[in-house]
Amino acid sequence: MPTASKVLDRVLVLEMVRVTEAAAIGASTLIGRGDEKAADAAAVEKMREALNTLDIDGTVVIGEGERDEAPMLYIGEKVGAAQGTGPRIDIALDPLEGTTICAKGGPNSLAVLAIGEEGCLLNAPDVYMEKLAVGPGLPEGVIDLDKSPTENVKAVAAAKGLQPNEIIVCVLDRPRHEKMIAELRSIGCGVVLIGDGDVAGVIATTDPDTTIDMYMGSGGAPEGVLACAALRCVGGQFKGRLLFRNEDERARARKWGITDLDKQYDLKELAKGDCIFAATGVTDGSLLEGVKRKGKIMTTESVVMRASSGTVRWVKGEHRLDR
Repeated sequence: MPTASKVLDRVLVLEMVRVTEAAAIGASTLIGRGDEKAADAAAVEKMREALNTLDIDGTVVIGEGERDEAPMLYIGEKVGAAQGTGPRIDIALDPLEGTTICAKGGPNSLAVLAIGEEGCLLNAPDVYMEKLAVGPGLPEGVIDLDKSPTENVKAVAAAKGLQPNEIIVCVLDRPRHEKMIAELRSIGCGVVLIGDGDVAGVIATTDPDTTIDMYMGSGGAPEGVLACAALRCVGGQFKGRLLFRNEDERARARKWGITDLDKQYDLKELAKGDCIFAATGVTDGSLLEGVKRKGKIMTTESVVMRASSGTVRWVKGEHRLDR
């Protein structure tokens, strides 16, 4: 367990919840309205406003994209009300994890945020990442991206004292995963397909109630770092490797200081040291309940975790609309 950071004050734990609550409430007004961009923009605006009330010198290391692509919460943007004087903090965020889910009114849409000391969160470019994750309590090194899906399932099954056909794997439902899904099913695995929101998918491996043993497949690299911040707090293992479709994406990675483009990253290389992870449900899901409006009150459910203490707090909030 990492030692407590001298930079991440205990007060920031609940402050992070206020930030994700604001983003979730902002997005909630557009649940099921079919407009992904509007929902994302509402979450971004509210998260940025909330971050700028905090006494921190924050830098967004994972955000909505690069400056020319994202007008707010772009990579490199400075946030916080104490620039040059407050604690220097790196921030990884996804104001609306699962924009399509929110627009369609589906499950598991979240507002997500992770913070760490300067230099502790990988400045991952906005490209795909091959991901493999398991929950806590397994021998170190049980998963490896250089092994096949079958080999990884067999290794996890053996570590759990199970047969491969007793393992359940969470996978993003995408055409690119068809071959992998077929391989998993050929050895008898259960495959839970999710339409979006792989941060929640990775975190699900840590909760026995979900019955999910592994997460496997490719998704956004920024979401991989966010998921790792959560796993640093509650335990588990993660392997990630950046995937590039063209030379422009390779150049983007080099721009952010990544020199080994084929590197297989471990959990502690993606999220180092002490860190805080917070998420608020936008729509109902396996991890959190979504935002609900009850007359003049909106209710939220959030989770916030800290790596150094291993503490996980579940926070229910009531927000009056007439104040």
